[in-house]
Amino acid sequence: MSFVEPWQLRARFARALSEMYGREVPAYTTLVDVSREVNDAVVAAQGAAAERLGSLDRVTAERHGAIRLGTPREMAAVARIFGAMGMFPVGFYDLRDAGPAPVPVVSTAFRPIAEEELARNPFRVFTSLLAASDRRFFSAELQRRLERFLDRRVLFSPELLALADRAEAGHGLPAAEADRFVALATRSFELSREPIDEDWYRSLERISAVAADIGGVASTHINHLTPRVLDIDELYARMQARGIAMIDAIQGPPRWDGPDVLLRQTSFRALAEPRPFRRADGAVHEAAVRVRFGEVEARGVALTAAGRALYDELSVAVAAAQAAEPGADPAAVAARVWNERFPATERELVAGDLAFFAYELVADRRPDGRRPPADAAGLLDGGWITAHPIVYEDFLPRSAAGIFQSNLGESGAHDAGEAGADLDAGWLAGVLGRDLADPISLYTAQRERSLHAVRRALEPEAHLSRS
Repeated sequence: MSFVEPWQLRARFARALSEMYGREVPAYTTLVDVSREVNDAVVAAQGAAAERLGSLDRVTAERHGAIRLGTPREMAAVARIFGAMGMFPVGFYDLRDAGPAPVPVVSTAFRPIAEEELARNPFRVFTSLLAASDRRFFSAELQRRLERFLDRRVLFSPELLALADRAEAGHGLPAAEADRFVALATRSFELSREPIDEDWYRSLERISAVAADIGGVASTHINHLTPRVLDIDELYARMQARGIAMIDAIQGPPRWDGPDVLLRQTSFRALAEPRPFRRADGAVHEAAVRVRFGEVEARGVALTAAGRALYDELSVAVAAAQAAEPGADPAAVAARVWNERFPATERELVAGDLAFFAYELVADRRPDGRRPPADAAGLLDGGWITAHPIVYEDFLPRSAAGIFQSNLGESGAHDAGEAGADLDAGWLAGVLGRDLADPISLYTAQRERSLHAVRRALEPEAHLSRS
């Protein structure tokens, strides 16, 4: 291969990260193996219906990663690296206010945005930036110390950044340069064995384990790589049967009788990994650090703004119902609330404009003289078109915070009486030097493109019905 396109760089990088992370965290390899077993079993049992939200090949290859950075300079640099691989910032996530416990970061997700690029390789990286200026977490003095410490480190080599810029400008790289780019990018996220200043790390850890993981070390690393599974409840049970400790619950929508929507996530618990620490007297010793874990996800149909509002409403209702029934199974309570209040069919989701679907003409339908209705629900009911769910490609702040907190244990220090720093999507776009795509707008555009194609194809029938 003489020239490597961005999607091929992306696929190579995802594979290289996965191999590296599997060496560093063997339980991740177990997670991938169990995910593959579950996916094969679901497809064997359900046939084509199992692939309604993505082919088995895509689901098996799919990964999302997570990294944490300390400064705007580092965030801008990683945007250049991901840009070389056809990955763009999508969405803004503020985990400082996300329950069940605040985390001092703001985040975006770098991912492909075009349908054909997602189909080729949907690798995405949830990327968090430490909010060092937020007084709810960090005093002015601690912010100054953090910034001095972080300004001294270099996470990404000039050679890597130069290759990234060349790849983005030229829409790929020659083979030898592509190999070098992937090797350097992967190496940037390996776990360092350099001794950590123990006093400095522990001072940050008292505020937040995430803050210590970002600002207490001289490097960065991949925090987790997440395979996608078709039955996350079955995976949860199989991992426990293998003796792997899982977090207490699956985050996101419950398992219920209706369509899969948005994103469900769980993970095995963060591992106690030995890391070298240097004491004030210079002596080096090893101590356990729990910051990396094995997350897994199941994806459903993307919800519209109205659908997300209903989801948020039900999240509150589920929490209230669970609080009112402390002895009941929380999952069963959540499923009951959803079965009572969320539309149970894709048809109802279409009619209520609650979820995103792509539409296409029924292939073997014969014109019958009827005039096509204007709305998607009418076209569906009349047998004119079929609906295909648009997969939710993004993230849920509350679920992300829930996974962080379930793994980290301690909630850390947080002064809600202080004013939070004004860090929003516009601010982060300025840091990155590129716009943040809006997820809802991306899903809307995909739906509208499909409807436009359907309506154009039906124009002759609409004309005939009027003549």
